Amino acid sequence: MRPHPKTLLVAGFATRHVAASAHRAGYTVYAVDCFCDSDLYAYVKDADRFLECEDLPHIIALACQKWDIDGILVTSGAESITVDAAPVFGSSAECAARFCDKQQIQHFFEEHDIPRPKQIDSASIEPGKQYLLKPLVGAGGWRNRAIHSQTDIDEWVLEFQAPFILQEYVSGIPASVCCVTTGKTARAIALNAQIMRDDPLAPFGFSGSYTPFIHPCSSQILHLAEKIALASGCIGIIGIDFIVGDEIWAIEINPRFQATLETVERTTGINLVQAHIDACNGIIYESIPLSPIYQKTCIRRIMFADRHMTWPASSKAQNPRDDLMRFSDIPQPQTIFEPGNAVISMYGTGTDLTTAEQDLHTSITIVHQYIQ
Repeated sequence: MRPHPKTLLVAGFATRHVAASAHRAGYTVYAVDCFCDSDLYAYVKDADRFLECEDLPHIIALACQKWDIDGILVTSGAESITVDAAPVFGSSAECAARFCDKQQIQHFFEEHDIPRPKQIDSASIEPGKQYLLKPLVGAGGWRNRAIHSQTDIDEWVLEFQAPFILQEYVSGIPASVCCVTTGKTARAIALNAQIMRDDPLAPFGFSGSYTPFIHPCSSQILHLAEKIALASGCIGIIGIDFIVGDEIWAIEINPRFQATLETVERTTGINLVQAHIDACNGIIYESIPLSPIYQKTCIRRIMFADRHMTWPASSKAQNPRDDLMRFSDIPQPQTIFEPGNAVISMYGTGTDLTTAEQDLHTSITIVHQYIQ
């Protein structure tokens, strides 16, 4: 069992959601982050910014020395990093690297006979049929494309210059399960629905989520997620993505805290950072029920810039500790956004999805009135 940390460094592409959870759990928190949004500083004592992922190991090592860090939590972009300066709480670098590669995820699903979309060789494309092309490495789904021909593939490769995987296209609702696992046992914490971007240039890009996702097959999905989590060899909080349609297909395994963290925490009342650290020490506490218990419904939507814009010097969306928490990922004053950039996260909470969406509309109205 690892010594229980008091001071945590959260490192990765975006850290604010994990830093906030760690702060609520009572830890002293620092961050290494690509954005360093203004509300990050409500939860951390200090933060360093990085621009390129290859710089992360060096910046993390320096941060551990500067701030006397007891433990590291990683987010997207840092999952497979190895650091000697402080212990990483989570899956091993080798295990995380495996599930950051979509080809390796496909092999894992095949090995364990998990229902998944069939992988297709580009030479086997049938005219008039739709397929899904995904980069081997990457999060957020913004480079995923529905393709119909070799020409579509060639255009994607020309644009992104990256290796890819091609799968049969399956229709349904994008969903995810937040799981916690010790490596010997696993438990599903919540079932979420994912909201995709309404943008022809990134139709499969993540733009939000709501918890819980109520579905007649919920028990089946949760059971399958626990089976996958346990077989994966991962430790701590991980996410399993599904498409829920006429059948249930497993899509990806995310060996890290998910972007659904806040809708899960606000709906279940479970602190995911504490659950993660406990699981890394081999413990799943009784406070995590055998089956998810939802106290309310929470929805998050990400606002994307529809034009060139600059975030105002002052904003009504500047109170991250408001109990309503209508906003997060609040930009630094005078931040410039290009069309399509993620700007801010907006929330709604209610007794069910309808009332949560109504509350979300209030948040959206506040933001739009202010930035017009």
